[in-house]
Amino acid sequence: MTFRGVVCYNIKYILSGFAEEGNMIYYNNKSNLLEDIKYHYELQDVAEPELYRELYDYESIPKIAFNNRHVPINMPDEIWMTDTTFRDGQQSTSPFTVKQIVDLYKLMSRLGGPKGLVRQSEFFIYSKKDKDALHACQDTGLKFPEITTWIRANAKDFELVKEAGVAETGILVSCSDYHIFKKMHLTRRQALDQYLGIVKSALSIGIRPRCHFEDITRADFYGFVVPFAMELMRLSEESGIPVKIRMCDTMGFGVSFPGASLPRSVQGIVYGLHHYAGVPHELLEWHGHNDFYKVVSNASTAWLYGASAVNCSLLGIGERTGNCPLEAMAVEYAGFRGTMDGMDFTAITEIADYFEKEINYNIPPKTPFVGRAFNSTRAGIHADGLLKDEEIYNIFDTAKILNRPARVSVNKTSGLAGIAFWINDYYKLPEEHRISKNDPLVVKMKERIDAEYEEGRNSSFGDDELVNLIYAIDSHRIRELEAFSQ
Repeated sequence: MTFRGVVCYNIKYILSGFAEEGNMIYYNNKSNLLEDIKYHYELQDVAEPELYRELYDYESIPKIAFNNRHVPINMPDEIWMTDTTFRDGQQSTSPFTVKQIVDLYKLMSRLGGPKGLVRQSEFFIYSKKDKDALHACQDTGLKFPEITTWIRANAKDFELVKEAGVAETGILVSCSDYHIFKKMHLTRRQALDQYLGIVKSALSIGIRPRCHFEDITRADFYGFVVPFAMELMRLSEESGIPVKIRMCDTMGFGVSFPGASLPRSVQGIVYGLHHYAGVPHELLEWHGHNDFYKVVSNASTAWLYGASAVNCSLLGIGERTGNCPLEAMAVEYAGFRGTMDGMDFTAITEIADYFEKEINYNIPPKTPFVGRAFNSTRAGIHADGLLKDEEIYNIFDTAKILNRPARVSVNKTSGLAGIAFWINDYYKLPEEHRISKNDPLVVKMKERIDAEYEEGRNSSFGDDELVNLIYAIDSHRIRELEAFSQ
């Protein structure tokens, strides 16, 4: 079914029923159920803002409430990732150069593979450097990620979009009363009219709008979010142009616990926009922040309950605690689908190396998939397991998939096995020439290492130190190891 057909289906069987009295029952082909929709969701133009003080009193940790309502898992047939490294990501780091943006954009394209599973990347367009970077990435000729922009919902910003030559732009449409009343000093009706005006401007010249529902996890879902989304779907149907909705968990308040209540329920938000507002899966996108350590689980939940897209950034960089790490969702995709679907995961390692070497960005060493020590152990018992069979203590074949072999960091707890594993790994010894933990060289190395720790050393041994130690013990042996090295 075409996009227009999907919208028509939803409008016909969902939206039109809201104007009728009484219940409306329709058959859902996907769930094979008769579904009953009773309510007519209209904008509630309240006089006072709804701030959900029972949850967000500001003087205590935000509360997680439950109403024990459950919605069905409804993962779309197609899911993908989008990127905000060059927009939200740059809000938390030193500005990238144009060359750095182009280099990272190319690596991102490699990661997404030929199917374009990293579907889009959004750019700022306010400065000359922003525009230069956007055009330089356009000049690469790469199909994916598609280059899009981001603007505020005003006519001046929209002029910048027209100049950029893009097919789609994000539009900031704050939807909580915190923003509408406190930041913008508008009523809900005034905000809605302003948003719809800029969306209509985009549609009038054929630009796809992507509406960023800022602060959705503090918004009145049925009083503003759903009626607004319904208006957008009507505009989409009238124009024949898809209007996307990005569900922005701006403060990281979203939770994925079963039975959690709105406005914090991730699955409730995704299900509600799809079911009550008739938004097709492919027009729903989740954007989260990591303020409460939930960014990856929330993004995965958004996929599971009906959003085709999750918005991410490289290494999870972004405002405050950051966005959802793109590399994490690439791995999550492979876990859900049982395939990498053409994605090149070695690009993840190259991206991490690039950040550290070219951008001077410090990646915490134990960060999953990208930290230097994420698959490194110091424990002797783990090292012994790795020496016997790497699969015992390595999460998957990280050497094959990420081009990042399992490592051992040698310290006072590494034991004989850790030292032997380090030698085999450092010199990349083939199976027939690997040494055991009982090798005389290993035993002598451990004696000297133990002696240093007895004298008060408290740091791990670096690679150069260990090479020098081998040379000091047996210079002939080190030449032998170098000769066997692959």
